[in-house]
Amino acid sequence: MFTNIDAVLFDLDGTLIDSAPDLGAAADKMRTDRGLASFPLTQYRPMAGAGARGMIAVAFGLAPEDTRFDALKEEFFANYESCLTERTYVFEGVAELIDHIRQAGLKWGVVTNKSARFTVPLTNTMPLFNTAQTIISGDTTPHAKPHPAPLLEAARQLGVAAGRCVYVGDDKRDIVAGRAAGMPTVAAAYGYLGLAADTQGWNADFTISAPLALLKLLRMA
Repeated sequence: MFTNIDAVLFDLDGTLIDSAPDLGAAADKMRTDRGLASFPLTQYRPMAGAGARGMIAVAFGLAPEDTRFDALKEEFFANYESCLTERTYVFEGVAELIDHIRQAGLKWGVVTNKSARFTVPLTNTMPLFNTAQTIISGDTTPHAKPHPAPLLEAARQLGVAAGRCVYVGDDKRDIVAGRAAGMPTVAAAYGYLGLAADTQGWNADFTISAPLALLKLLRMA
């Protein structure tokens, strides 16, 4: 259980929202545009947390070091920008979780590695984020997670000491960033996780298997 907490910060994709259907569709369109067979969402979903790098790896088996990667990344970005919220939805239980957090008088916000190019229109479209008191994108600070800078900036904007913020995320880099920022951390094991991820090896303070499980850690259930 956490004590002396004033704010809860969340990763975005795979923690608050399921954006894998739109991310996968953007990558898969690149395949079908080239006359290649479509892949099912199940192939894209585990790597959705890795963004363009993960989607292009699934769609074409290419790493960022490949000379073709940058052009494919820009094509992927254009595709994704055109379908940001067509299939993306808030995970079950998240809206209720945020209501409880707000009713308890805690502040809340988002710290994502997604660039503002996508974060801003996406969060502006989804009602869940109307009450978020800070939204930090991957390019808000000079460093993205696992560097602690984005989390420290979120705490600064909230006016809360970093040690009194809990950070929840579904990727090891979230936990690394949270610990580096001096925040208690929670691994969201219901998220994308990546291939063969072991959340127990992330050294998070706690692991949850559903969003509402966080309430018990915050002494709200």
